[in-house]
Amino acid sequence: MSDKPTMLREARDGAVAILTLDQPARRNALAVAMREELVAAMERIETDAAVRAVVLTGAGGHFSAGGDISDMNAADLAAGRHRFRVTQRVVRGFIGSAKPIVAAVEGWCVGAGLGMALCCDTIVAATGARFMAGFGKIGLIPDFGLLHTLPRRVGEGRARQIFLHAEPIDATAAKEIGLVDRIVADGAAMAAATALAAGLAQTAPLPVALTKSWFGQGLDDALEWERNIQSALFATADHAEGKAAFLAKRSPRFAGR
Repeated sequence: MSDKPTMLREARDGAVAILTLDQPARRNALAVAMREELVAAMERIETDAAVRAVVLTGAGGHFSAGGDISDMNAADLAAGRHRFRVTQRVVRGFIGSAKPIVAAVEGWCVGAGLGMALCCDTIVAATGARFMAGFGKIGLIPDFGLLHTLPRRVGEGRARQIFLHAEPIDATAAKEIGLVDRIVADGAAMAAATALAAGLAQTAPLPVALTKSWFGQGLDDALEWERNIQSALFATADHAEGKAAFLAKRSPRFAGR
């Protein structure tokens, strides 16, 4: 048994598996180690016939603040591409899962965290939830499958605005544009998501799996494009400046290189 601390909690509620991103001090930032744990958890769940649905949530009042800036240390193209092997396995594991997955979102759901939520089939958001895709602020393109999932949720025009302007979206606005499916009171997202998952667990599993496979078409092309482009952007001066500005809590000074 490894003594390495885990970043992901896994529990069961009848036929529902509950996965909790568990780094509240970092607002559940999706470090590579956490992504690896998500891959392993979904591989276990996918082969467990007793699990018929999944809930994904975050600990400490937030879903996820996105990628871990301090963990973005890809020094060259090869390192960047290796990092994306893990990310692609997470995205494929969730979108390609035969099990229906419900996200329970409280607090912030940002960047890769938004990508993680959109890998789920249903999103339940608390009233105080906030969504944002601020990749450009650190010199990067949207990743975590967002170029595939977000336009399919809200349409290409709205997705373009969300990506380019990087403005926070509250739960009410998110529901109006189809970014989330249900809104509940603050603190109630987990209970509502678990109830929905329990209902989905009663559905015939093969039609669920086949319906999900239809909606997953086209994902591979999007993931490969984001992997190639983002791996190159990791090595740019603007990304280095974006990281430095974020950590120093100042505005970035981008030079286009």
